[in-house]
Amino acid sequence: MNASEHTLTVSISEFKANCLRLSADVAKTGRKLIVTRYGKPLVEIAPVNAPRSLVGSVTYLCSDEELMSPQPIEWNASL
Repeated sequence: MNASEHTLTVSISEFKANCLRLSADVAKTGRKLIVTRYGKPLVEIAPVNAPRSLVGSVTYLCSDEELMSPQPIEWNASL
């Protein structure tokens, strides 16, 4: 399967008339959409990637006491 099979091309007038349906199709299928004006590419619409999971991102553990203990630095919250 080549890239053109993953991309839908529509004119700007068709996009204007069917924006919601075409945007929903991009989100559902993951297929990019090229909007053209006078046959030339104008914009590319692509689905948003899901945010990366934070599971496993912590590389070290600390105890509850360590986490909640006062820090040796002074600070002023009113600044």
